[in-house]
Amino acid sequence: MKNVVITGSSSGFGFLAAKAFAEKGYAVWATMRNADSTNSSRKRELEDASKNIRVIEMDVAQDASVATAIGHVIAEDGKVDVLINNAGIMYIGHTEAYGVSQVHEQMNVNLYGAIRTMQAVLPSMRKAGSGLIINTSSTAGRVAYPYFGTYGATKFALEAYSQSLHYEMAPYGVEVVVVEPGPFPTNLIDSIRPEARKDVTEEYGPLKDVPSNMLKFFVEFFRSDAAPDNQLVANAYLALADAKQGTRPMRTQVGIDHGVREINRLTQPIQDSLLKELNLDTVLTFGNS
Repeated sequence: MKNVVITGSSSGFGFLAAKAFAEKGYAVWATMRNADSTNSSRKRELEDASKNIRVIEMDVAQDASVATAIGHVIAEDGKVDVLINNAGIMYIGHTEAYGVSQVHEQMNVNLYGAIRTMQAVLPSMRKAGSGLIINTSSTAGRVAYPYFGTYGATKFALEAYSQSLHYEMAPYGVEVVVVEPGPFPTNLIDSIRPEARKDVTEEYGPLKDVPSNMLKFFVEFFRSDAAPDNQLVANAYLALADAKQGTRPMRTQVGIDHGVREINRLTQPIQDSLLKELNLDTVLTFGNS
């Protein structure tokens, strides 16, 4: 039985993915913060849903928490077959008005959190000569939206890190890929925080309320019949995990794409051509370690 570690499993894509993978026969390690307190009901729901699901505490923003959780998984199973970095937070507002500490908060979860978990599982994957890491990015990691500046920065960074690691891990039989959801009705909106630099927002005059109006538009859209189903992203995770090793696309866009599918189609060949230009095309070949 293959196992999968899913971060941010208390809600949204992660919660649905835990159930989908368990139903498909995977041994699921569903990780979340506050598993025995504020998220205890979600923990019970997942564990009651399938004997294949085990919920463990992990805060991707904390080094020790990640090391403890991944160490426990490897001690129990001896390996990690699939890691899905799904946890994330999002701020929407005047980009200039978010303080550096607020940018760091988002980076610490969306980028550093993914790096922490990847660095925790990669040694065992390289040793096994196989493994799959799915990093949840966003269309906001390929196109820049007004008022999503700090969130987009974390996702653009995750895209770059993932692309580089995709090449570097290929010789070891480990695949690093990205899923790019468009707007979906998850609880990501609940993570939004107001801008810390209130003096800046006051200077925006008639444009001051544009981000909040934009947010209202998204909330109304997510409540409508036109809103996409969150299950689509969980299904995309599962399809990638079930795909034959060495055949998975670097990027999988899901839902409303805002041109991202076309961007990926046009830019991936250019991106891959760099290997030849750097004389690395014969070195960074899948399974060539």
